[in-house]
Amino acid sequence: MAAPRNYWMVNVNPEYYQATRDRHFDVLGMGKVQKKRVQRMEVGDRVLYYVSDWQVFAATATIDSTYFEDHQRVWESFDPQEEFPWRVRLRSNVALKEKEHVDARLVAPRMQYVRKWVPEQWPLAFLGALHLVPKEDFFMLEDEMRKRTLRPRVEVEFRDDARCALDSLPMAR
Repeated sequence: MAAPRNYWMVNVNPEYYQATRDRHFDVLGMGKVQKKRVQRMEVGDRVLYYVSDWQVFAATATIDSTYFEDHQRVWESFDPQEEFPWRVRLRSNVALKEKEHVDARLVAPRMQYVRKWVPEQWPLAFLGALHLVPKEDFFMLEDEMRKRTLRPRVEVEFRDDARCALDSLPMAR
């Protein structure tokens, strides 16, 4: 498979994200406004999920098909007529649990993509549903996600022989 040409960031609300997660990130759907961008997506391109209401990066996926039109309702929208019909098939790469999400407030200032904006106003960089982001930003964020999934677990034994698994704290750098 050829190297990805594009690195996309999709800005979604929690309901859209949860519906996509429930489907194991098998499809990405966009509305009428994003049709031309979805048509530009190619097999092998990468997708980063940003959940705007939570200000977190939560998952990455790889595009597995060219665009297609489908009107089956998968996601809910503020507009009852919106079906997000412009779609591509996906293959999940990293999907974090809610407690593992990468806090955008901590990593966004390191992104090349947001450098055009005043640091305090970095969320303005993510307005809109679909963005092309630099490869370096994508891999920096995916690396942060992978670190969270690889944390060792520590077993703690209590006096009454009850056991509890705790995530270890990140090491100081």
